[in-house]
This record gives sequence, structure tokens and C-alpha cells, in this order.
Amino acid sequence: MTTMPMLSLLTLLPAVGAAVVMLCGERASVARRVALGFSLLALGVVLVLWSRFDPSVAAMQFEERRAWVALLGAEYRVGVDGMGLLMLLLSAVVTPLAMAASWKVKERAPLYFALMLLVESCLFGAFTALNFFHWFIFWEIGLVPAYFLIRLWGGARRAPAAMQFLVYTMVGSVGLLLAFLALFQAAHTFDFTALAAMAHSGQLMPAVTAKLATHRFMPHHVAMLVFAAAFLGFAVKVPLVPFHTWLPDAYAEAPTGTTILLTGAMSKMGVYGFLRVLAPIFGAQMVRARTPLLWLAVATIVLAGFAALAQKDLKRIFAYSSVNHLGYCMLGLFAALGATGAGAANESAAAMSGVLLQMFNHGLTAATVFLCIGYLESRIGGLRGLDDFGGLRKTAPVLAGLMGIALFSSLGLPGLNGFVGEFLIFKGVFPLAGWAASVSVLGLLVTAVFILGVIQKVFAGPVTARVAAMADLSVRERVAIAPAIALMFVLGLCPQLILGTVNTTVLQMVQGWVR
Repeated sequence: MTTMPMLSLLTLLPAVGAAVVMLCGERASVARRVALGFSLLALGVVLVLWSRFDPSVAAMQFEERRAWVALLGAEYRVGVDGMGLLMLLLSAVVTPLAMAASWKVKERAPLYFALMLLVESCLFGAFTALNFFHWFIFWEIGLVPAYFLIRLWGGARRAPAAMQFLVYTMVGSVGLLLAFLALFQAAHTFDFTALAAMAHSGQLMPAVTAKLATHRFMPHHVAMLVFAAAFLGFAVKVPLVPFHTWLPDAYAEAPTGTTILLTGAMSKMGVYGFLRVLAPIFGAQMVRARTPLLWLAVATIVLAGFAALAQKDLKRIFAYSSVNHLGYCMLGLFAALGATGAGAANESAAAMSGVLLQMFNHGLTAATVFLCIGYLESRIGGLRGLDDFGGLRKTAPVLAGLMGIALFSSLGLPGLNGFVGEFLIFKGVFPLAGWAASVSVLGLLVTAVFILGVIQKVFAGPVTARVAAMADLSVRERVAIAPAIALMFVLGLCPQLILGTVNTTVLQMVQGWVR
């Protein structure tokens, strides 16, 4: 237990910032500076937590625990391990990038930036909550500001895109709620740690099936149905194919700053849910469904890659690219679950280390790519088709160079942050599920093809009339993007900065999975 409730203060800070921003009236310049100040202050708090975190300890740190609604098995319990802390850092890094991409928003600017801060507050709450009741509140409330950010400031098709985003995620949330209500009927607790301990000891599912099984539904059927309901909620959020169809429209129609929040941080809530909730509590059911789950991961990687290859809109290209990259995370997780044989523990640990590193690296890289796309849009009248550009490196060499670094990071070029996570995932998955890794390599090839195609069509070739009049990045824009680019090089050359922090967490995960 900590003497100062650091995690509660961190979660509350952006919400307070949102209230302050709303007091700015219609002064857009003041609103965005105040919002940026609060987001940077939150980043500072996360860095303090990072400096005080003990990576050798497997237990939750900075933990706070208070009685809340005893009748509902709900308590206020927060804490972080290496994975949770990494997600806090990612959220705190991505939010200022999202605000930088939104700097020119003038229409209802205080409301816009207040909603962004509320999204950040919900991210912090979801990544620190250790009780389902408390966690579900942040999981659900986070949808509301994201919906309005798309609906009020999005593109021409913003209304259907926002509605599709909300409906898909709400349906998944209903599945989650039903699953955990079933668990509560048997376990009388919503605490993640307690539920995971019961599952590990083999007591949880027999208790659930004793409550719910009938002559029509055998115990193993009930267990798989409860698992499927919970799985749906997280699969939509990641998203896994075929639950991904809301994402391209939402990313393409959302204002660029909102797209950065969606891809950089909110999509990680789904992967985090698999790691924090689903695998520890429904591990036996996931092992039973391991082969179908691996096929879903492979489909997510390969099909999303080909879908990106077929797109002409830059935002839609990298929307599908995000699905493709998160598929690698799911591949590593599904392969590590229930792994057997000599060396399985080491290979599972390598895969899971890659998964956590990939979550952070993809969030950073995808956010930077979309930031660059936003800069392109603002200079060319909102256009973002591949055929709308050409010769960018001649007229805007700094923008082309920095965007090129982010694109090569997304491609997985050695020396940049995108390489190490994917390498570790494949290093671990090949011995554990060689067929899945072999097919998924096709996704790497397709990724290289469409990213190199973007570089060729946007940066090279004859200079189009529109691009000829395009200005390069301003000093403010260079300052905004420079830390993200620097971090790509730092983590590409020294990934141990993250791996050293999450190693104990990874080993604890794998210990309960390998048979």
C-alpha cells in the first residue's frame, strides 16, 4: 500500500483538466494550451511512477484498496504491475500527440479537448482497476467521449461511423457483463486476482457450471458459453477478424487526434483485457479453443494486410495496418497459452515479452503515422488519397523524412522500435505453433508491400501541383513529433528499457500457462 494515492490522483488529473478546460469559454487557444498542460502533467506523474516502480517484484504496486459496495462484491482496488505501468505510459505519451494533431481545431474547442482528457482519464482508470465492477465503469464511460469526438468533429460519414463504433463495442460489453455476472453468481466476487486464483486452482468453472448447468447445457458447454461471451467483448475492442468491421470507418471518419487516441491507446484496452482478464480467468477454455483462436489471429494478420493493400485512402490503409499489427499480439498470446514440451516456458516468455513490447511500439508508431497524415491533410485541403500526392520529399523534406521513419518503424526495420517486438513474437511462436507463424509471415510481406507503395506514391515521383505549394513542417510541428521519433530510435536500439520493466510480469504470466 502507498501512503499517497498516486494512481487515483493520476486517474483524476485529466478529469479535473477537462473541467478546467470547459471553463475557458470559447477561447480555443487557451483551451488547447490548458489541455496540453494537463496531459503533460499526467505524463510527468507516470514518469514518477515509472522511476519508483520495482521491476523485480511480481505483485501489484502502488496498490490502493477501499471498501465500496459490499453487496455487489465491488471494491475500489487499483494497482499496476509491469504491464499496467507500460499501458499508463503509452496512454500518457499518445494523448499529447493527439492534442498536437488537433491544434487547429477551433469549432467548440473547449468541448473537444475536454472530451480528449476524459478519454485519457478512462484509459488510466481501466489500466489500473483490479475489480471488474470498477474496471467496467471506465471501460464503458470511455466510449462516450470517443463517440462524440467522432460524431461531432468527424468527416462526411461521421454519423454512421460513430454509431457503428458505439453499437459494436456496446454489444461486446453486454457479453462481458453477462459473463461476469455468471462468475459472480458462483464466486461472489468481482476481484480479478481472486477470480484468477480460483480458476488456477480449478474451483471457478465447476462452481459456475453447478449454478448454471441444466439437462440441456452440460457443464463444459456452460463454461465455453461464458467464455465466449467474455471473449466477444475483448475481440471487438482489439479488434480481431471478423469483429473488426467498425474500425476502418471509425478511424477514417474520426478527426486525426481522435484516430490517434483510438489506435494508440484505446485499441490496447482490448489486448490488455485478454492479458489481464481473459487469460488468467478463462485460461482452460482458451487452451481448449487454442487452434481456432490461432486461426483467428492468423486471419487478422493476413486478411487485414491484404485489405490495407487494396485501399487508396491513407487513413484506411493504416486503419487496416493497425488491425494487422495487433494480430501479432494475439498470435503471441494464443501460441503461449497451454504450450507444452521442453523449452516451452522460455519460448512463451519470449513471445509474451514481444507482445507487450509490440503493444507499446504499435501505439507509438501508429499514433505518429496518423499525426503525419493529419499534417498532410491540413496542407492539401483535406485530401488523403494515394493519387493526391507525389514528390513530397522535394517540397517538404522534413515531413517526408520524419514520416518515413515512422513508416519504416511500422514496417519493422531493424534499428527502429517496431522490429524487436515482432522478432520476439515470431521467435517464441515458431517453436510453439510453427504452422501459425509460417502463415503469418505472409502478413509481414504484405505489410512491406503496402508501406513501400505508400512511400513510393507519396514521397517519390513527379511533384503534383497541389504538393508543389505545400509548406514543410513548422517549428511547433517539429517539436511535437520529435520526441516520438526519438523514442523510436531509443527503443529500437535499447528495448531493455521496457523489457526490463515487464520481465517479472511476463514470467509470472507464463508460469501459470505452460504445462
